[in-house]
Amino acid sequence: MSLASSSDRLGSYSRASVPRTHATRGTWDLLLICLAVYLATAVGRVHQLFPILASFKLALVAGILSIGLYLACARGIRGIATLWSPTTKHLLLLLLWVALSIPGALVQGESFRLLTGDFIKTVIMYLVIVGAVRGPRDVERLVCVYFASAVVYAAVALSRFDIGDSYRWGALYFYDANDLATFIVTAFPLGLYFLLAPRRLAYRALGGVGLVVLAAAFLRTGSRGGFLALLGVAVFFLVGYSGLRVGWRILSTAVLVALFTLSASDSYWTRMQTILHPSEDYNYSSYAGRWQIWRRGVGYMLQRPLFGVGAGNFSTAEGTLSPEVAQLQERGVGVPWKAAHNSLVQIGAELGVPGLLFFLGMIVTTFGALRAVRRAERSYPPVGRGPPRLALPLTASFVGLVVGACFLSLAYQAMPYMLAAFAVALRKVTGTSAVARPRPALWRWRRETPQTI
Repeated sequence: MSLASSSDRLGSYSRASVPRTHATRGTWDLLLICLAVYLATAVGRVHQLFPILASFKLALVAGILSIGLYLACARGIRGIATLWSPTTKHLLLLLLWVALSIPGALVQGESFRLLTGDFIKTVIMYLVIVGAVRGPRDVERLVCVYFASAVVYAAVALSRFDIGDSYRWGALYFYDANDLATFIVTAFPLGLYFLLAPRRLAYRALGGVGLVVLAAAFLRTGSRGGFLALLGVAVFFLVGYSGLRVGWRILSTAVLVALFTLSASDSYWTRMQTILHPSEDYNYSSYAGRWQIWRRGVGYMLQRPLFGVGAGNFSTAEGTLSPEVAQLQERGVGVPWKAAHNSLVQIGAELGVPGLLFFLGMIVTTFGALRAVRRAERSYPPVGRGPPRLALPLTASFVGLVVGACFLSLAYQAMPYMLAAFAVALRKVTGTSAVARPRPALWRWRRETPQTI
């Protein structure tokens, strides 16, 4: 089977010359360092954890430097032609739809601020991450920064915040307890990867200590959405994590469940049990409950199916378009301007049906990219001599993100797009012909400089 035909079979990735083998021991360069700083600030929020860093504008400086450095070296494996993938296509269409939603938005200024202040920067940095990666080791380095950022955030939260009378955290830095729970769930599989990888002791120590810190912080969030996201990751680990034998998966899961059960307080389990009794939960009965918000959000999408109410305008729609607004105001009851608490509902209501399809397309193609990498990994040599096997832990992380996003408004935050960037970057540096016709001798990874076929 030819290289072109195998590329067609795997998806419409760029036909530019993509290396079959890449450097495995290449060191950090300035571009990767800038991207690491950006990840630590945009996702890990380290500048908010340590106020002394806020004055340095790390996210802005790192972002500008990353863009400039990438454009200066955009050739070969870092060429602009290598950015194209199905995920990139859907993300750019989503960006376009955010821009097109501005003229008809309920509050045009809100949509414009979201586009220019956050989302367009996130999309650009997604592209820079995909383009900057030279080989699987670079993806591993950036994934390590993502995991370390989650550990640092969790450690700082543990040292500074009490759970109070509600037996859970409330507002933290940027993330609330529910957001942090999903962030932690996406980091769990990455910590497991570093713990089990037969490589440097520092990686294994980071994985082991980091998992303990993340578990302690996760219990303090008391998040039911985070708990369901963790269950989703656990199910994937048991059913689809083919990197470990079934017996080890079952034993590892049993040990973790036992430790988790013994560590969690009675109040935590009491809160989790409310998931099984929806009739007693305010989320189903109250006007401000999530089930009612989701129902109204679908209504906004059906009312404005093409461009929605405008990016960033869900809360405005809650205060102006909600069917119950007039009734509540007649009784002198204030109308809460609530967030969507569901990324799919958020996108559908704010960007209409096309925006929802682009967002779903980005999710599906990200899983598709990771699936293609898993197929290619079957031809890799053992981990000690070959590239890191990151596809499975990244898939588990993305599973946790998708489940958690069903209970959070993450549609424009950096977290989902950075994980998607890792997946697409890993796909970019995985030889397409290795999937169609494995040739293990070509994967010995003896050279540090890229070779192209």
